[in-house]
Amino acid sequence: MNKQARTQWWEGLPAGIRNQIDGYVLQDSLMAAIRVVTEIGLAPDGIGAATAQLIVSDRYAHHGDRIAREPDTPLDHESLVRRVGGILGSVVAIEAVWDGDTVHDWFVRLLAITAEPAEEYALAFIHRSLAERHLGEGAKLDGRHPVAVAAERAGGDLAAHLCVPFHFSSPDTPDDDAPRWQP
Repeated sequence: MNKQARTQWWEGLPAGIRNQIDGYVLQDSLMAAIRVVTEIGLAPDGIGAATAQLIVSDRYAHHGDRIAREPDTPLDHESLVRRVGGILGSVVAIEAVWDGDTVHDWFVRLLAITAEPAEEYALAFIHRSLAERHLGEGAKLDGRHPVAVAAERAGGDLAAHLCVPFHFSSPDTPDDDAPRWQP
């Protein structure tokens, strides 16, 4: 793929995915950036590791010596649809699963579940600051955790778009032992 074709491909990506890849580049996380490009580009566009490396190299050249930052996973509908489009296998459900750590407190992993092969693919890690930015200032939460509200909106919209079920066992209370989706 020549430079012009790589530029056109890059410009055709949703902003959320471009931001995620650039975030990894800005962190100097070469392999993570290449992995994202390959994940979203292999199935629909035939982009393998060699072309992904060229695309990421273009981004390194673009950013030069800028300071690194931690990227958010994209949560906008267009980016999630594109991420799902890169999954090998048929998506049978979208699931939101609580998790937690000492850095982000409670967060939700938004997953795409496939039947053949039986796998789960991480689409987004929704922590409080990402949820609050995604929902916007003054979002109506009705006393609920913003992470849960953001996961329901993004996951529910994506599931509806794909015509598959959306599963979130414990949307009102963080619970990392809640039952998982079953076909």
